[in-house]
Amino acid sequence: MAVTFSDLHTESGLKSLDEFLARKSYISGDKLSKDDIKVYAAVLGSLEMPSPMPASGTTAYLHILPQAVGVRIGGKAAAPVKEAAADGDDDDLDLFGDETEEEKKAAEEREAAKKPAKKKESGKSSVLLDVKPWDDETDMKKLEEAVRSVEMPGLLWGASKLVPVGYGIKKLQIMLTIVDDLVSVDSLIEEHLTVEPCSEHVQSCDIVAFNKI
Repeated sequence: MAVTFSDLHTESGLKSLDEFLARKSYISGDKLSKDDIKVYAAVLGSLEMPSPMPASGTTAYLHILPQAVGVRIGGKAAAPVKEAAADGDDDDLDLFGDETEEEKKAAEEREAAKKPAKKKESGKSSVLLDVKPWDDETDMKKLEEAVRSVEMPGLLWGASKLVPVGYGIKKLQIMLTIVDDLVSVDSLIEEHLTVEPCSEHVQSCDIVAFNKI
């Protein structure tokens, strides 16, 4: 429900404002706002009419507020403050109206800007690779050493085993874990495992399984 001050040009209106200011330093919230400017301008207007002077709390408010906003009572210096309240009602000031969609959106954007952007974690994948030698005379121990010698950020070699493929030939089946944003398995094969020095032992590589972790 909106809180309003009406008839600030009358004694009862100023009394109502004075009772409010006896409990609070500002009209809206705990700091200076446009609502203070509106009330200030309205009370200034009341001083130009044949009505009683404001009560003690309101009088203090009228002397403190100008220092905060850089204006004074009377004279041209107070004119900008009056103009600031000209768009509203002089006798019925809505101090706590409903927040507009634009204001809500602006507030949400300010809150979002305060929060540090959460860094998106890069995904990982588990890969099972078949590494085939040239023939049955290939030293499989050296082949595996050559494969594991490939190092790069985001690559971690895992368990391995030799699997018979026929005619006395065995292939190396090896697990590896990669950070998706850092390692491409295709590039790993084409640019590292099937070129020198690995190509001395490795004939070809095939991806057997590829699973996101």
